[in-house]
Amino acid sequence: MKLTGREKSSLIFEGVITVILLILLNMAVLTIIQDVIQSNPGVTSGIFMIKQSLKIGPMQAQIWSYQRVLIIFLVLIDVWVVWWRLRRRYHLYLMNHIIGELHYIAQGHLDHRIPFRLKGSEQHVITSVNALVDSAVQSMDDERKIEKSKDELITNVSHDLRTPLTSIIGYLGLIEDKQYQNEEDILKYTHIAYEKAKQMKNLVDDLFEYTKVQQHGAPVNIMWVDLNQLLEQLTASFALEADRRGIKISSKVVPNPLMIEADPEKLGRVFNNLVANAFKYGNGASYIRITAHQEQDKVVVKVANDGTPIPEKAQSHLFERFYRAEASRSRATGGTGLGLAIVKSIVDLHHGQVTVSSDADETAFIVTLPLKQEQINE
Repeated sequence: MKLTGREKSSLIFEGVITVILLILLNMAVLTIIQDVIQSNPGVTSGIFMIKQSLKIGPMQAQIWSYQRVLIIFLVLIDVWVVWWRLRRRYHLYLMNHIIGELHYIAQGHLDHRIPFRLKGSEQHVITSVNALVDSAVQSMDDERKIEKSKDELITNVSHDLRTPLTSIIGYLGLIEDKQYQNEEDILKYTHIAYEKAKQMKNLVDDLFEYTKVQQHGAPVNIMWVDLNQLLEQLTASFALEADRRGIKISSKVVPNPLMIEADPEKLGRVFNNLVANAFKYGNGASYIRITAHQEQDKVVVKVANDGTPIPEKAQSHLFERFYRAEASRSRATGGTGLGLAIVKSIVDLHHGQVTVSSDADETAFIVTLPLKQEQINE
């Protein structure tokens, strides 16, 4: 960092004033010491004796004079004082420049950083200030994202709730106004209202589950779980749906039994959502296969089907809440767009990973989980 012309002039002026004051002070000190020595014969005799005893070389040269020693001592002190005052003033100017930069940032120029490269404590101050500004900007960006995320959440939930609610009110309104021909119409209207109400309940349940697992410090009930038993129960619960659709659903776990530390309720929700997702969106699928195997200290579970592949551009967005690869899917399947977001949140709670791969042959969701959970609540 370079000092301004005014600061350099001030530094030179202070150095000159300091030298002048020190010269006057030295002259006063020398005068006082000279008067003390001359007015005290004993001191004068002692100095003379010391001077006579300090001789060097064959010529017995005298190298000691109290005036000379005193002047040298005072000069050394003067040099140190001048250096100290100039250095102190220089560091003061550096801090003033740093404070000026900080004021500039505080005025709203949050993209600005202190550019100086110094040595010593000043550089630590600069590094700390820049780091603090970076942290503040990051926090502000995170807060904006959270606020935007909340707004999007409210908007999406409102939209998804309003659609079935409008249908419920409409059909019940027809019954209320007696705009039906016969009992068959009444049953038809109530059935539609009932299905729409179930759709709303599914959305509310998914939303509740999503917000619960998204909360910081969400409770996780960790215990040993037999993964083979969990997946067999899951396939059994979907067996009727699979038979109705003409899909073969199966599970295979190696080794058997395969024990894993996890929250059984949440882990069951993960694979339930993945299988339900395969039923909803795997159009034309002939099978849904759930396989699990152990790789060292991890477990890899794969939920695969041979239905309609997921577009490549959509795969990176599947785990975002309310995202749907096709805009029409919500109406066609009753999906909330939260199922895969819940899957990712629960897998994250278990320190695992979930990925997707899809091509013309097969679509697979792969969940990787650690065998043991260490201090998961922390």
